[in-house]
Amino acid sequence: MSVISEQSVRGGSVFKDLNVEDENWEPTEIESLCMNCYQNGTTRLLLTKIPFFKEIIVSSFSCAHCSWSNTEIQSAGRIQDQGISYTLKVKSKQDLNREVVKADSATTRIPELDFEIPAFTQKGALSTIEGLLDRAVAGLEQDQPVRRAADPGVADKIDEFIEKLKKLKEVQDEFTVVIEDPSGNSFVENPVAPQRDEALTVTRFKRTVQQDIQLGLRAEDDLDEDKEEPAENNLEAMRNEVLVFNTNCPECNAPASTNMKLVQIPHFKEVIIMATNCDSCGHRTNEVKSGGATEDLGTKITLHVTDSSDMTRDVLKSETCAIAIPELEFELGMAAVGGKFTTLEGLLKDIKDLIVSKNPFICGDSVTTERVEKLNAFGEKIEKIMAGEMNVHIILDDPAGNSYLQNVYAPEPDPEMTTEKYTRSFEQNEDLGLNDMKTEGYHEEK
Repeated sequence: MSVISEQSVRGGSVFKDLNVEDENWEPTEIESLCMNCYQNGTTRLLLTKIPFFKEIIVSSFSCAHCSWSNTEIQSAGRIQDQGISYTLKVKSKQDLNREVVKADSATTRIPELDFEIPAFTQKGALSTIEGLLDRAVAGLEQDQPVRRAADPGVADKIDEFIEKLKKLKEVQDEFTVVIEDPSGNSFVENPVAPQRDEALTVTRFKRTVQQDIQLGLRAEDDLDEDKEEPAENNLEAMRNEVLVFNTNCPECNAPASTNMKLVQIPHFKEVIIMATNCDSCGHRTNEVKSGGATEDLGTKITLHVTDSSDMTRDVLKSETCAIAIPELEFELGMAAVGGKFTTLEGLLKDIKDLIVSKNPFICGDSVTTERVEKLNAFGEKIEKIMAGEMNVHIILDDPAGNSYLQNVYAPEPDPEMTTEKYTRSFEQNEDLGLNDMKTEGYHEEK
């Protein structure tokens, strides 16, 4: 705490960007107790920033008396609005080299072996798929000598299971790795970015009350409270009022304010726009939520971009909307850039920043020149689209039907834009949480 206070007094940022040329870029050393030999060792703390992973705390302990050492990564950034789940089909040894950021709140599963590493049983780590397997093997082997003395039968079964885990690294058969993190701060690399990774499925989900309690977002007595909303419609009171509530900046964590307003979009519906401005670091962000219910049909909007004037079209992209540009073989899943009310140019800029500027896997020693060149070429194509030098089709596919693209010819049809209504599949209803919703028959006698 004294280190943080001293830096705050000097006016500097607590979390520094990784920069070896910075003279002040060095870890803080603290004398601490070694839990192996109970002599005094040294803990080194480094507060830094990683793109996407926000602020992190890297800690390393070493003991000069018994040579015991330990490393750990902790997320110092905010917990994301939604949890995230990665499902990876490991088909070759190259998949074992995918970089992984695993937060301590993440659960790791291998369904083929019925194996699970529960949340908060391991510290956060920056590793690879192979590293996760090695870490699991090391954890099981740790107490084997004690098990063999106490219960040889159990120890033999665990030895058999350890051999199964080790054989996974040979990738003789395809297997699945699932990383589910309610905090939303875990990541799995997509090596073919910005194209869609057929082997990797990314799903975002709403946390349960139990998960909020585990993350410290709610008190335990919230389970016993009645969360039923009042019967009156609060949206009516919001129509002519801008609501302001206090929050923290997602970038520097300084106190900031968020403005919220109910807006009627012509030829569409009501939406709730939330905008956050930070006076400390200048960070600005906006988010859009649908003010109505999920539509009965999904909506697929296809725009043929033929001129730079198309960049001024208003776009409402909900959190459930996926984006595709067939000419670039590009597809972006739902919730990747969140809900936004912007222009088509603004949406393309956000896509470029997400894929090129803020990609965590184009930095560091593991990055390849080929990958950087591929992503830079993608960014140049996005620039050409915004300049009107490249004609493409932009597809907004929203299974919830809550996305909108401005028709500049309204109320007449737009010759460059088509809107298709379709029936959602079972999988799409499952992603939206509609399959488990029961809205009829509550008062029927059983």
